[in-house]
Amino acid sequence: MVLLAADRVAVEAVYEPADCGAEVTENAAGRVPVTVVAHGFTGSARRPHVRRAAAAFRRHGAVITFSFRGHGASGGRSTVGDREVLDLAAAVAWARRLGHRTVWTVGFSMGGSVVLRHAALYRAGTPDAHGPAHTDAVVAVSAPARWYYRGTAAMRRLHWVVTRPLGRAVGRYGLRTRIHTSDWDPVPLDPAEAAARIGPVPLLLVHGDRDPYFPLDHPRALAAAAGEAAELWLEPGMGHAENAAAEELLDRIARWTARHAPAG
Repeated sequence: MVLLAADRVAVEAVYEPADCGAEVTENAAGRVPVTVVAHGFTGSARRPHVRRAAAAFRRHGAVITFSFRGHGASGGRSTVGDREVLDLAAAVAWARRLGHRTVWTVGFSMGGSVVLRHAALYRAGTPDAHGPAHTDAVVAVSAPARWYYRGTAAMRRLHWVVTRPLGRAVGRYGLRTRIHTSDWDPVPLDPAEAAARIGPVPLLLVHGDRDPYFPLDHPRALAAAAGEAAELWLEPGMGHAENAAAEELLDRIARWTARHAPAG
């Protein structure tokens, strides 16, 4: 399926019904919930680690995966977390047009920052070109708390890929990610500021204590900003994002959303 974001960028999206025979939790209206998965930078809807996460979430309901702009078969160029919020809004609105009344967003790394901003910007009742695009629960895994962070070697390498012409060539041909050449203007809402605006929508923050990109001050800052709306899981031995998310963790995330999301 090809969706159009509000700025007319084509977004590759895949819908998968709940796994047959799985323990699916229907909401009060008898509707099956859907998880919308937002991948990390250089990922896509068809990358193996995203497919693995989708398979885990399908045991609890339907799943929508999609490729952010500049990734996979989607059009446009990556803005590394800025206009990607429009891609996520298109995917969530599609889930609601398909009849799902309970929609959860789960984002990894860059996708984690996007689900935070999306939940802050798209509230229930907010007009959108595609229809209602709000989420009923948010899970941000390995997300940054602030922009322009360069405190780790991994993030210094990422900034080189994003900001330098040679780095963007490496991104395009080596990482299969097409990156926009323009700086942010204006700078998007800071992830911690977004977290502060999400409540009363339930928010789960998940972060590994061996994350090579963002140390533990990032999830703690997000949790402090969100206050009582957030629950924080610090996972011993976990690295970064989709690649580091164990099957058991993905299952726990799905069960958390089933307990905390309202019944549509």
